Amino acid sequence: MGRIKTQLTKRVTNDLIEANPDTFKKDFGENKKLVDEFADVPSKKMRNVIAGYVTRLMKKGDDF
Repeated sequence: MGRIKTQLTKRVTNDLIEANPDTFKKDFGENKKLVDEFADVPSKKMRNVIAGYVTRLMKKGDDF
């Protein structure tokens, strides 16, 4: 089935993509650095989860 993302992860990710639509790419490493720069994330694990979800949405091609 896959891993389920929490509402917090989805909300923060959507806010970041809406605020910076042309900044994020399809590369996880770059997105990880950008999430660290744009968001005040309390832990490394949460940063990685958000960056992974951003990467997934960018690869999927959702229009925000």
